[in-house]
Amino acid sequence: MTSDNGADDPVRDAATGAVPGEIAGTPPAAQLPAVLPPPPRPRPRRRLARLWPLLLLLPLIVVVGYWWFHAAPALPPGFASGNGRLEADEIDIDTKFAGRIAKLFVDEGDMVHPGQVVAMMDTQDLAATLKKDEALVDEAQHALDEAKADLAQQQTQVIFAGQELDRTATLVPKGFATVEQLDQRRQQMAAAQAGLEASQQKVEEAEHTLDATTHDVELYRVDILDNVLVAPKEGRIEYRVANIGEVLPAGGKVFTMLDTSYVYMDIYLPTEEAGRVRLGSEARIVLDAYPKHVIPATVVFVASQAQFTPKTVETKDERDKLMFRIRVRIDPERLAGRAELVRSGLPGVAYVRTEPNAAWPPRLRASPPE
Repeated sequence: MTSDNGADDPVRDAATGAVPGEIAGTPPAAQLPAVLPPPPRPRPRRRLARLWPLLLLLPLIVVVGYWWFHAAPALPPGFASGNGRLEADEIDIDTKFAGRIAKLFVDEGDMVHPGQVVAMMDTQDLAATLKKDEALVDEAQHALDEAKADLAQQQTQVIFAGQELDRTATLVPKGFATVEQLDQRRQQMAAAQAGLEASQQKVEEAEHTLDATTHDVELYRVDILDNVLVAPKEGRIEYRVANIGEVLPAGGKVFTMLDTSYVYMDIYLPTEEAGRVRLGSEARIVLDAYPKHVIPATVVFVASQAQFTPKTVETKDERDKLMFRIRVRIDPERLAGRAELVRSGLPGVAYVRTEPNAAWPPRLRASPPE
């Protein structure tokens, strides 16, 4: 075999296929690329170092942006505001006497009306005692009837004895009756009057006995009624504390209900603002759940003592840290018929007018009732 220039090709090794004089395993020069690519360079770390401050500032930028778009505009002069939660008065429905719960008629979340029966205690012992006292009343009534009948008989005897005495007294001067007979008539008259007085006392005693037993019956009837637990006002059952069959002491709690006619929000204002708030001042409540619904309210309480007081109050800066509790209440007439809409615990903001002549801004004008 010859090459292009006519020279013979060198004899290759039969085992390795390499030309004598070449390193085994090295490809021929014709198979190697003319120029080798440069090795990849590592990315500079300076770019990553520049991005770290931006990544750290990104949460702050998001928070500031959210606050910027959602923050309420500043209040005009003459108004103050504070955060709070919508609350309603809690009323405990308790037992008056110790006993066992026999029936429950409502549960948590149910709306109740004044006088509605919510639970009933076991009154079997009271019912048995009531029957006994009713029987005593019947006996006392029978004894009173007998005493009155005896009184009527004694009154008849007194009348008869009086007539006999008058007749004998008329006959004695004429000689038709003796003085002895006259004395006998007088004794009969005295005995009849004594019997009449005794009958009158028996009637009074029977009447007192009947009154006492009747009062006992009325008392046990009242006790039985007191073991029937009723809702004192309109509202919602918030908690059921006991269950059927449980034995409770006197004053044991069965339910806790919310008085939906007394709904309020407590806020805390610093000294400068709280000092300008007056009882009866107009207020507004805006709940987080209903930001576009403005609820009119009235200031009904201003604390006379600070709730947060530093140990030493010597400078004006320290005095400004004093916080006073202010309570604003929603008009009960506005809540009439809307008990189902009251949600205790909803957070929101209460706005109080500290200047009587200050005009409410448009965003805080009271919403019309729905």
